[in-house]
Amino acid sequence: MIKRGRAEGWLKESIDTFPTWASFHGVTFNGIKIGPLPNFEHRGSTVIAERDLLGGKEDALMTVPKELILSRQNIELFANSDRHLREVLQALGDFGWTARGAVLIYLLMQATVCCPDVKDIGVHNPLTDYIKFLPDELLPTFWTDDEQELLTGTTLRAAVRAKMSSLLREFERIRTATEGIGWCAKYWWDEDTGLLNFDDWMRVDAIYRSRALEFPGVGDSMVPCIDMANHASGDATAALYETDRNGNGILLLRDGKEIQKGGEITITYGDEKGACENIFSYGFLEDAMKSARAMFIDVDIPDDDPLRPAKIYVTTAAPGVRIFEKDDSIDWESDFIWLVVTNEEDGLDFKVKQTIDGQKEIQTFFKDRELDDTSKLRTFLQQDPQWDVYKLRAIVLLQYRIETQIEVLREVGDPERSASIREGPWELARRLRKLELDMLERAGSALQEQGPESLQGRIP
Repeated sequence: MIKRGRAEGWLKESIDTFPTWASFHGVTFNGIKIGPLPNFEHRGSTVIAERDLLGGKEDALMTVPKELILSRQNIELFANSDRHLREVLQALGDFGWTARGAVLIYLLMQATVCCPDVKDIGVHNPLTDYIKFLPDELLPTFWTDDEQELLTGTTLRAAVRAKMSSLLREFERIRTATEGIGWCAKYWWDEDTGLLNFDDWMRVDAIYRSRALEFPGVGDSMVPCIDMANHASGDATAALYETDRNGNGILLLRDGKEIQKGGEITITYGDEKGACENIFSYGFLEDAMKSARAMFIDVDIPDDDPLRPAKIYVTTAAPGVRIFEKDDSIDWESDFIWLVVTNEEDGLDFKVKQTIDGQKEIQTFFKDRELDDTSKLRTFLQQDPQWDVYKLRAIVLLQYRIETQIEVLREVGDPERSASIREGPWELARRLRKLELDMLERAGSALQEQGPESLQGRIP
């Protein structure tokens, strides 16, 4: 998409022209600019102090007009004056009106508008030009097969596979929903004149995933210029982002924070996010990151569990366990694992109910108490005299699952880098493996303290 001769890739604008775009469209800067840091051009563009700055003494460092915020609400407004955008959003139904769905479709539309081969489609607006300044993000979905193989044994491997499957389903859903729209058939899907392919959908997903921020009063959105700021966690975070009373996006220096002229103005993408999520969504790890922080390991329901099909059908929980740091120790949480370790003999039951319109649905019960949401099962189990038994089952299952994950990581080891593997993915994969192995080993030790010995005398 946005191709010259359908072969030369997305059109890009030089970041040198960005200040002109920002000024023309009402973005104001106070003591800052956007550009590459001297001697760190490889990191791309960021927000840089043009003079010494002191938090608490400065007005907003940046103000972005609310009309430029790429949110679901604004896209609805754009669709009122852009019938082509409106046609696609309506064709996609509910997906087209979610924050992520709306933004991705909007980005795809702007890519179409910019394409030299496309005529009389869409409405050109300030954000049409903005996306030309955005760099391609080397997220794991764009790693080669050899590079993704480096992730074997890490939680990122399963996440990338699941994401690729999800993106492919979305892409086919878009094709099915829009191939009956005349201009979509011609410019997107026609074998000879169509320009859209799966890489384009991956690209707009990567743009959104790496730049979307949760703005107060707006929700998940992309805010031009503010989304140029890089991430730094903890005390290294220099600035905060929010909306002002008029709904504009603003960037504020943290109270007491001093940034010298030429220094970088950073924000946080979420200090609680783990190493896996940082690579998955943003394609980097902070140099100072010494722990995986949090990780999600998948857990399956055994094939020989007679209730397995019903459990899979009714579950509302993610199929795994989240392991995370808490107060200098390791803890875990999961709604799903309690469904795995509870069986018919314990009182778990499923019944088929016919609704008034003739449809059938499955109801879940625990000891004759209806369980309308499987995430509530843990509460039911805690109130049961056999709670320590259920807790022990969960701990034993989790210990086994952690041990198998550790074994895979150790078996694969630290693979050598071949000529087909880029340095960036190789280094990220190596660091992630080390961080996750360390966290799994710490989690295993923590679970030993919660195992059978700790419950001795308490289990009937």
